[in-house]
Amino acid sequence: MITPDSSKKQVDNDSSVTIHFSLTLADGTAVDGTQDGEPMTFTMGDGSMISALEQVIMGLSVGDKQQVSLDPRDTFGFPDEDNKHWMDRSEFALDVELEEGLMIEFGTPAGDQVPGILVEIEEDKVLVDFNHPLAGHEVIFSVEIIDIK
Repeated sequence: MITPDSSKKQVDNDSSVTIHFSLTLADGTAVDGTQDGEPMTFTMGDGSMISALEQVIMGLSVGDKQQVSLDPRDTFGFPDEDNKHWMDRSEFALDVELEEGLMIEFGTPAGDQVPGILVEIEEDKVLVDFNHPLAGHEVIFSVEIIDIK
């Protein structure tokens, strides 16, 4: 019996894919990645990878590498002023030193966690930006396909 050559198997809609990846800003600032650790495994279409990044790896085979620059409209969108909200300073833990630029995770009524960046701090209120931290940024996605099932 002939065993199929696994290096020819391609990523498709139903694939479980193991990758090494890096995500950097256009200026070279590293944002996320697996190069220094364990590879990431996910199932295409399960929501753990944004669709633009899934499209980059669609059709690739084990050992293939790809690098692509992605516009904000294809990844994390653009900042929206409606995603900035004033919150009472009393809503923040007393042991947290509030400073502009600090990112804090906030719980939603649905139980999800969302990041917010403190933009402006006044005596009794804090302006929090709930836009995705990468909103408005071009990102460079580099990937190597490690395994496909």
